[in-house]
Amino acid sequence: MRLLRLAMAVTAVALVATHVSAPASAQQYPTRPINMIVSFPAGGSTDIGARVVAGLAEKILGQPIVVVNRGGAGGQVGWTELARAKPDGYTIGFLNLPATNTTILDPERQAIFNEGSFTPIANQVLDPGVIWVAANSPYKTLKDLLDAAKAKPGTIRAATTGILSDDHLAILMVEEVNPGVNFRIVHLLGGAAQMKETLGGNIDVSFDNVGGIVPQVKSGQVRALAVMDTERSKFLPDVPTTKELGMPTVISSSTRGIGGPKGMDPAVVKKLQDVFSQAMKDPDHVKRLEDAGLAIKIMVGDEYVKYYNETHEKAKKYTEWAKNRPQK
Repeated sequence: MRLLRLAMAVTAVALVATHVSAPASAQQYPTRPINMIVSFPAGGSTDIGARVVAGLAEKILGQPIVVVNRGGAGGQVGWTELARAKPDGYTIGFLNLPATNTTILDPERQAIFNEGSFTPIANQVLDPGVIWVAANSPYKTLKDLLDAAKAKPGTIRAATTGILSDDHLAILMVEEVNPGVNFRIVHLLGGAAQMKETLGGNIDVSFDNVGGIVPQVKSGQVRALAVMDTERSKFLPDVPTTKELGMPTVISSSTRGIGGPKGMDPAVVKKLQDVFSQAMKDPDHVKRLEDAGLAIKIMVGDEYVKYYNETHEKAKKYTEWAKNRPQK
């Protein structure tokens, strides 16, 4: 009997010790450097934002946050590495919506991850879509452009920054709410190629994001016809929104947020949410991103998870449509 009581006491102590050690581990996190994967080459807007916020967040955490560029296959290489990482909080990375979503949804990409492979942590940037033309374009307004695309279906060359990019989906949204409008879609490799071809007269109109054209608008090289959002952009205050122009459902953006692999400890996720929220509110972070034309949109917890899921559902519809569309 005495041995039994002793055994029960030892078991009870062990259970208490286990119960105490779990949260203690989360409280001590991190005890070593954290890798932050950016799924695109150095120098791009995602990379710039990542390095700014990492530098501020690591001061709060007390451990280095090392930005690791894993470009390739339109982001798929980096997201694959993130999905495969151990969910211990020491490998996190950027999720670019809807690009991450469309990579999952396109069967030709054969992604080994799905929408449930990641833990959304904190969104940093929401860069609204924008429809723009060269300054010497005959299209002075969005109505001018749509009238031309309806009068001569399939002839107005509209550029995206890649197949199934947010820009590609945005063109489909515009066509959906304007019966008879039909663009000749041209997929280019990124914003630099888009700018070159549009200014060179090989493209009639480009669909991109506000952060990609602010300097060119200010210099007078390009004309923005509409921002695809519900509110005017602080960077392009004179440009009307699609909502103002009678297209309230044509809302498009590219968001950049921090996530990790699925299965992360909720206590670690909460700590990262608090740290990155604090870093993103830092005046230095705000100034440096706004100087780059990037609009900060902090989302954490349920808000970011809801946005992540809604973006995926919206992407499903237009990804399917894009696959079946005659022109690609």
